[in-house]
Amino acid sequence: MSTRGGTFSRRGLLAAAAAVPILAESAARSQDGPLPSWKDGAPKRAILDFAGRVSREGSPDFVPPAERIAVFDNDGTLWAEQPIYFQVAFALDRVKALAPEHPEWKEIQPFKGIVEGDPKAVAASGERGLLQIMAATHAGMTTEAFNDIVADWLKTARHPRFGRPYDRLVYQPMLELLAYLRAGGFKTFIVSGGGVEFMRVFAERTYGVPPEQVVGSSGVTKFEMGPEGSPVLVKEAEVEFIDDGPGKPSGINRFIGRRPILAFGNSDGDHQMLQWTAAGTGPRFLGLVHHTDAEREFAYDRQSHVGRLDKALDEAGQRGWTVVDMRQDWKQVFPSALRSER
Repeated sequence: MSTRGGTFSRRGLLAAAAAVPILAESAARSQDGPLPSWKDGAPKRAILDFAGRVSREGSPDFVPPAERIAVFDNDGTLWAEQPIYFQVAFALDRVKALAPEHPEWKEIQPFKGIVEGDPKAVAASGERGLLQIMAATHAGMTTEAFNDIVADWLKTARHPRFGRPYDRLVYQPMLELLAYLRAGGFKTFIVSGGGVEFMRVFAERTYGVPPEQVVGSSGVTKFEMGPEGSPVLVKEAEVEFIDDGPGKPSGINRFIGRRPILAFGNSDGDHQMLQWTAAGTGPRFLGLVHHTDAEREFAYDRQSHVGRLDKALDEAGQRGWTVVDMRQDWKQVFPSALRSER
């Protein structure tokens, strides 16, 4: 199976996809070559051309495998993020579940708004209110207990529009891209503003990205001896690192240690990550997912309260970054096993 300027074996593609159950079956069936859910437009051609050039020995743009680092935002880039970030939905559900143990919440915002089902009151609390919610619902438990709660929530919670589990609202074209890059010797990382421990629960099963390749926002944890004498890490109500905006390049430097040669995002929260990736020497690929499909997903950009895409979209046009128009460039959005699409 050839790309423009490089060769990716079908066996390699299937092996890379096999780690992702939601993708493996469609990869095995596909007779359409690489990235079968992408229409044959400029973005697909740009991806294949770039991956081929950097992976073909003898190419003037050849990049050694150790340096083939690809970073992806999560919310809005690998899975949906509307009408609210999925981790926020998790935190809101946790407030409702814990409310009987906290009668004081009936009088305190933003908890009062959540208990009473008043989204305007919750929204009015802003970022400070969101941090209060996260602290109240995530802190005071061991990391293992938190992982179990997230896993249980993913099994039962459903998206309000699509009625599907949140971890099944992943983008089929991006699953194919992750697998394709790994088949070409890339190491794929998630670099997201979402909570790192939240994402690590599902990242390997859903995307084929192991937990050590997930970079995200994190809270302080404290080492303690548990009641049975075993050591545990307990989550505290204090933010340690915010992996968003200018924090993303810092997070990449801190946790990965190499500047990526490929970066994909979808919002202004990814802008600095794209700029920093672009500033390196040698071949670079910068991509943005533009949400333009209100029928199959959502349509939003400059004025959105979630996933706002404004400054990064302008710079993409000025610098020739690849902008993926969801409606025009993707044959399908979610895996076809989840919902029928035209």
